[in-house]
Amino acid sequence: MGSSAASFLKVVAKNFDVLAGPVVSLAYPLYASVRAIESKSPIDDQQWLTYWVLYSLITLFELTFAKLIEWIPIWSYAKLIATCWLVIPYFSGAAYVYEHFVRPIYVNPQTINIWYIPKKDIFSKPDDILTAAERYIEENGPEAFEQLIKSADRQATSRSRNRTFFEEHRD
Repeated sequence: MGSSAASFLKVVAKNFDVLAGPVVSLAYPLYASVRAIESKSPIDDQQWLTYWVLYSLITLFELTFAKLIEWIPIWSYAKLIATCWLVIPYFSGAAYVYEHFVRPIYVNPQTINIWYIPKKDIFSKPDDILTAAERYIEENGPEAFEQLIKSADRQATSRSRNRTFFEEHRD
């Protein structure tokens, strides 16, 4: 009997990542997400929406690089540790990753635009911000340019307020 218990524990230890992975990455987050939906606090909603965004990104990464990941023997353990860091509220890993890496891409898309290809022409000026502003004023007039600046300023102020709110309510 002792031998079979030891064998069982050995199997569990060898397959800990396979057993704990779905519990940590799916079962607990599903439970916590339902509780967050039922609560009145927007903070836990944001935590779990953030987690699911990151979980989706991790899943897309794994699907894209499946053949490469097969060659990394510690991948499942590294993923389990990273998922624990994202899920456990004490660490607030999901909020950290979202605030520092994902959010800047979506809030300021002009800072990182992988689709932007500058137009190069022998006879045209370089495509920089001043040239773009001059072109906008020529096409739409100075009043429209002033309106554009005011609108951008209002958006920046709004983003700053949202960021402050998020930082105040993160703890």
